[in-house]
Amino acid sequence: MSFAGKVWRLLVGIKDGLVLLFMLLFFALLFAILSARPSPGMVRDGALLLELDGYVVEERSIVDPFEALLSQQAPVNEYAVSDLVHAIDAAASDDRIKAVALDLSRFLGGGQVHMQEVGEALQRVRDAGKPVSTFAFAYSDDAIHLASHASEVWVDPLGGALVAGPGGAFLFYGELLEKLDVNARVYRVGSSKAATEPYTRNSFSDEARENIGGLYAALWEEWQANVKKARPSANLDLATRDPVAWVQAANGDIATAALEAGLVDKLGDRTQWGERMAELAGEDSWSNDPGAFASTGLKPYLADIGRDNDGKAIGIITIAGEVVDGDAGPGTAGGDRIAELLDNALDDDLAALVVRIDTPGGSMTANEEIRRAILRHKANDIPIAISMANIAASAGYSIATTGDRIFAQPETITGSIGVFAVIPTFEDAAARIGINADGIRTTPLSGQPDLIDGFSPEVDAILQASVEDTYRDFLKQVSDARGIPAEELDRIAQGRVWDGGTARQLELVDQFGGLDTALAWAAKEAGLADGDWHAKRLGSAEPAYDSLIRQILTDAAQSPQAQGDMFAMLANQRLNGLGRVASDIKRLTSVQGVQAYCLECPRETRAIEPRELQGWLGWLASFATR
Repeated sequence: MSFAGKVWRLLVGIKDGLVLLFMLLFFALLFAILSARPSPGMVRDGALLLELDGYVVEERSIVDPFEALLSQQAPVNEYAVSDLVHAIDAAASDDRIKAVALDLSRFLGGGQVHMQEVGEALQRVRDAGKPVSTFAFAYSDDAIHLASHASEVWVDPLGGALVAGPGGAFLFYGELLEKLDVNARVYRVGSSKAATEPYTRNSFSDEARENIGGLYAALWEEWQANVKKARPSANLDLATRDPVAWVQAANGDIATAALEAGLVDKLGDRTQWGERMAELAGEDSWSNDPGAFASTGLKPYLADIGRDNDGKAIGIITIAGEVVDGDAGPGTAGGDRIAELLDNALDDDLAALVVRIDTPGGSMTANEEIRRAILRHKANDIPIAISMANIAASAGYSIATTGDRIFAQPETITGSIGVFAVIPTFEDAAARIGINADGIRTTPLSGQPDLIDGFSPEVDAILQASVEDTYRDFLKQVSDARGIPAEELDRIAQGRVWDGGTARQLELVDQFGGLDTALAWAAKEAGLADGDWHAKRLGSAEPAYDSLIRQILTDAAQSPQAQGDMFAMLANQRLNGLGRVASDIKRLTSVQGVQAYCLECPRETRAIEPRELQGWLGWLASFATR
């Protein structure tokens, strides 16, 4: 028995060893698959094919692989505007690239500044004598903005193009909260600080309506000017002044109406477009599929062209998404994370620093962490340039005041110099269901703040005083940085938002220009000539598995950006807008400090999961039915 036991233990040990070996091999293989990167060898003569099946953003968010795989929810694809511009610019002078092809069938849009930056890059390709062609089932404003820079615009005969213009409905919860007996306590400074109005009113105040209306009118004028300049044949008046008559004149055929208005050039399906691309860029020798043409995708092309690393480094730190406390991001501007990236770069011997901002604002404490980290670089006596993208408002503008020079585009939304805090209390709701409070206090602040029994007058007064003090600090930051007297600044602040052109007139912005202009200025200030420097993005590397996880889940699940006709496009836009309900309620119910946040600034929507939406609606319904 002793011998048999030893044999048995040996067999068990061998079995355990083999299991361990196979597990190690499995995880090594899994890691290798997830770490696989596009091969530069995949680049071939033909077209640069950009299949933009998602959003164009300033900074891509990172997918948590375990959370994503467990949830089996396909994340929305994101494309960094810097990657797109870099690839398109390289294609303009690359002899292997005969044309640029944009498939916008599943395109979800992006900010107006980003659309203009990508569009200008496409124009540089055309100026180099190469064709640019786009295809989509349905074109909305952002897709039209890009397509206006193409030499050929194709649309499926079952689709079309509609121009909506900026603006739309904002959601207000004042009456709902009143019915639920929820008291939204608002502490604010700024007559136009509209970020709190959804929780206290049923419509905009006159001041907020005037300010937002002026902003959107300016953005609309810029959009039209950009599209008309790039595509003089487009009859925007025909498509926008009386869209019903325009479509009815084409017997309800929106694709034909788009053709007659000059918004598109050709009616044809995906196969016909591919056959045209084969004429422009060459036949696909690897595939016999209908409509195939010789092409290289974005990722392998980026891997092939790489980035210039010659000369001294000029750092670029990206502040994209809402400014929040903690390590959040990329895609969200976590104050601790960004401050750590900046501090880690203090020893990198940067020649200059460019701060790229695309945020509606957020936490003032996180904002201060970022400001202090930038100022530590400024103490090293290097030039600091601020490059504003789509939005640099509220806390975003506070961060911008750290720079030596502020660059923006005419379409950039900025300003919103004002602060607020919103805290819900439930004393009326508690009383309605029979919960009452009584207590003993030794000071006016004993037991305060109390969300169930409500706040005492002393707490209300202290919180309002704190917000007012933060506003004065905000004003002083701007006044000191811009050389505008505090009294004069207070008159143009008050939470108002401005387009880039107006902001420049008000001296909140120094110069028009994008990221390249800001980099060139920083290099000149650092005494560097062309070729003596390169741009270095701080913390821009993303895990290699990110793109593969997105692809696996998009293939395995119903993609939120599925292709469709005009009805599908419009329905998808409205469905994505439901995500704002969840974010607005989360903003009210989550624990947050003093905020400098811009409600009126357009926010990137996301495809909200049905179970998430049902959870929020169920939460509201549970209160409403009590």
